[in-house]
Amino acid sequence: MPTPIQPIVIIRRVKKGHSAAHGGAWKVAYADFVTAMMALFMVLWLVSSSEQVKKAIGGYFNDPTGKGKEVGNGLRGAGGESLSLQKDDMNKLKEKLEQAIKTSQPMMNSIKEHVVMTITGEGLRIELVEDAKGMFFQSGNAEPTTYGKEIMASLAAEIGKLPNKVTMEGHTDSKPYSGRQDYSNWELSTDRANAARRWMQANGMRDDQVSQIRGFADQSLRKPEDPEDDSNRRVSFIIQYQPAPEFGALAASGARGALSASGKSPVSVGASGGSGTASVKPGPPIPTTPAPANAKKK
Repeated sequence: MPTPIQPIVIIRRVKKGHSAAHGGAWKVAYADFVTAMMALFMVLWLVSSSEQVKKAIGGYFNDPTGKGKEVGNGLRGAGGESLSLQKDDMNKLKEKLEQAIKTSQPMMNSIKEHVVMTITGEGLRIELVEDAKGMFFQSGNAEPTTYGKEIMASLAAEIGKLPNKVTMEGHTDSKPYSGRQDYSNWELSTDRANAARRWMQANGMRDDQVSQIRGFADQSLRKPEDPEDDSNRRVSFIIQYQPAPEFGALAASGARGALSASGKSPVSVGASGGSGTASVKPGPPIPTTPAPANAKKK
């Protein structure tokens, strides 16, 4: 008996595609929404932050790479703030010091070229430039003159009010010192800077305010083309830029202020020492109500 031929059955499976509602377009809209919310909360946080925090954040956007802080001889300048803000502050300080000298010295215009103030990469530089007669220090002598003491006392009274550190420098001309064989322009320049430090600390400048004493002898001439010119003999005071607190600490203080203002303390916020970023620590445990003794476990 012949075998019956089995009919061929063809099964066709139709793959159903997702509708347009299940595409990826919604992700783009959701991402835009999340970005807008993040920007909103950042603005709200900045509005409620202190002025110190706002300056620190503004300084970062003005100088993201931090190159503005690497000025002068390696001393840190503006910290979180930009260098331009510090220069504005130094301009105001310069005007204040000039006014203080004018008040104590009515003949300020006649000695204007001998008290020179300039803003440099390190800070505000104040130079007491000598003349042929020895206005602030007698030639070859480390003891200040009476007039030099008056000028330095006026400066010390104002500088002592500042938190900034001060560097003091002594400079001479290229005329060799002929008083002693074991004494040279190196010792003379350093002794003059030290004498100025002692007198100014006795007249208003704080004992912990001086960070460096430098003696340059004739190695940093004011007029290199004329090494023996009297103006090369001078004493300089550099009011250094004040470093600002790290941004992480400022952000942490701003967050603490916002929490204390709201009356809530669910977390404690602090700045980590090494990275300068804010870290969030869990607060005290929340008390819970114990379950009844006859409660059944599910």
